[in-house]
Amino acid sequence: MKPALVTGASGFLGWHVARVLRERGYHVRALVRPGSRVEGLDLEIVTGDLRDAASLEGAAAGCGLVFHVAADYRLWSRDPGDLYRSNVDGTRNLLQAARNAGVERVVYTSTVGCIGIPPGGIGDEAAPVSLADMAGHYKRSKFLAEQVALEFARAGLPVVIVNPTAPVGDHDVKPTPTGRIVLDFLNGAMPAFIDTGLNVVDVRDTAEGHWLACERGRSGERYILGSENLTLAQILQKLAAITGLKAPTFRLPYAVAWCAGACSTAWAELTGIPPRVPMEGVRMARKKMWVTHERAARELGFAPAPAEQALQRAVEWFRDPQRQGAR
Repeated sequence: MKPALVTGASGFLGWHVARVLRERGYHVRALVRPGSRVEGLDLEIVTGDLRDAASLEGAAAGCGLVFHVAADYRLWSRDPGDLYRSNVDGTRNLLQAARNAGVERVVYTSTVGCIGIPPGGIGDEAAPVSLADMAGHYKRSKFLAEQVALEFARAGLPVVIVNPTAPVGDHDVKPTPTGRIVLDFLNGAMPAFIDTGLNVVDVRDTAEGHWLACERGRSGERYILGSENLTLAQILQKLAAITGLKAPTFRLPYAVAWCAGACSTAWAELTGIPPRVPMEGVRMARKKMWVTHERAARELGFAPAPAEQALQRAVEWFRDPQRQGAR
């Protein structure tokens, strides 16, 4: 059995993908940037950078599978070009290295943000979507990266694309924006909410979905890995039921959120300090990102659990005294 290469294993979703592969007996080679660590898993660590094509050739050599989970996931950057260099150029570099190494299968991790959402409806893989529909540099860079993956698939490299929604669960170190919702709720730092919606999925199910896509997915196809469509208010109510804490009841008007985002982002441009309320996030929140995972269920056998257990695990992980002491 040849090794499996995982990019982004030091991050939230990538860590869980590496764990799933280890559980299936794979030798996992984790590509990490200098200074990054991967704790709690027995992996082969190789240092490299998606923007350094030479480092990727060495990382992919001898591998049978590649899971490209890494991405520059920021909703604000003083130099937006960084996102395109990592997400678009970096994806091209890695897929070229995979082709040169003769890998048997590549799973590329895109995002639900690249899925078309009809007004007031539910999105799926067949919904029309274009670059013009992408709000902000992160979504644009991921959309262009997905086009690179499709280009390689058309040229014969076996690439399957997965579009995770909003994973929740343990080991959300950074944390992700969804994990930040949980953490802010626990810290009493969410006095109000806005009228938005997410599709929430257990990160462990999302990682399993990556394996299913590798095993059963069709090259050049996209598969949404999601579970429950929930409003932000419903997510907060579920967190209240889990924790016994009180959920906020005041709904913030979108105009107020827009003003907060504009001010926060303008200050970030002056200081270089990332905004607490990035304008890109405010724009994204205006649309409910509700989708169906029916294709993944039908073709991959993807069967995600309800969101409650993922939220429960996230709460327990964020509250863990040992984790708090290590911060």
